[in-house]
Amino acid sequence: MPNKNILLVEDDPFLADIYTKKLQQAGFDVTVADNGEQALKDADNVAFDLVLLDIVMPYIDGWEILKRIKSPKAKNHPKVIIFSNLGQSSEVKKGLDLGADKYLIKANFTPSEVVEEIKKVIL
Repeated sequence: MPNKNILLVEDDPFLADIYTKKLQQAGFDVTVADNGEQALKDADNVAFDLVLLDIVMPYIDGWEILKRIKSPKAKNHPKVIIFSNLGQSSEVKKGLDLGADKYLIKANFTPSEVVEEIKKVIL
């Protein structure tokens, strides 16, 4: 089976590094976007299997990224897991209503658990 391609949208370099390593160890190909503009460019140019999406991002926030990725006009239609510290039930509901496949609150998951959640969604 070919490697699954993941776009990690995360502006914290420390977290991006941890999750990139963890996902690569699990056999995924990882591209990191550290701002919303870059995330949208990458999502347009590469057919990712999954986008691991933070909401609080520079330039363009995760809500707007999610809307555009899930828009019928989008070139590619990857699965999306929101991965955020925004944990209010209204935010979780908003994310799922906008088309996210899953909503993970960062504080509630270890990197290994996040990898397991990703596998459930795309494998």
